[in-house]
Amino acid sequence: MNVLLAAVCAGLVMIVVAMAGADSPSAEKDQLLIGAAERNDVESVKRLLREGAGVQARDQQGRTGLMAATYHNHVEVARLLIQAGSNVNAQDLMQNSPLLLAGASGYVEILRMTLAADPDFTVYNRYGGTALIPACERGHVDVVKELLKTRIDVNHVNRLGWTALLEAILLSDGGTKHQEIVRLLLGAGANPNLADHDGVTPLRHARQKAYRVIADQLVAAGAHE
Repeated sequence: MNVLLAAVCAGLVMIVVAMAGADSPSAEKDQLLIGAAERNDVESVKRLLREGAGVQARDQQGRTGLMAATYHNHVEVARLLIQAGSNVNAQDLMQNSPLLLAGASGYVEILRMTLAADPDFTVYNRYGGTALIPACERGHVDVVKELLKTRIDVNHVNRLGWTALLEAILLSDGGTKHQEIVRLLLGAGANPNLADHDGVTPLRHARQKAYRVIADQLVAAGAHE
């Protein structure tokens, strides 16, 4: 069984267990909490938490209330649920967790809250990547800055064979945001010579795409083709 299939199976087991007894009054409250979180109904979330709704319960998509709130960047709801003990590492059927999704989406406030909750940085998305990798691809400079303050692995390689540095080059427009991200990554210890699965280095990719500024940054950091 490959890693992806194993992760999906494990997630399904967790969801089945979490939804067991779904006809009970407490389970009904749990599902109401998830719905209120998705709607950004702060007052209902507060009430349901007072009434004992479970913050670890999941819906049919595998989402906790916190996960549902994170999809829509509902900051106050996310704060309430994290304060109530919601698991920032809990993944849904898409293998998104609050930390992973907030990072990939550029939701800085929710990201900071998940980081304050001491997340597990070895929980990976469906591509086998950390929150840092898609943040670098999408040009979320503030997210990158926050993540680089942590113990996250700046040289982690996802299942596509790409690091955060490679995605900041390969999947970007080479503009000022990505130039800043490359600078931040190199300053945080990103390996400028860590090639992709085909053996193509960051410098070669940068030169092939005519990203002169990024190429110069890489050379200054000791990169070679």
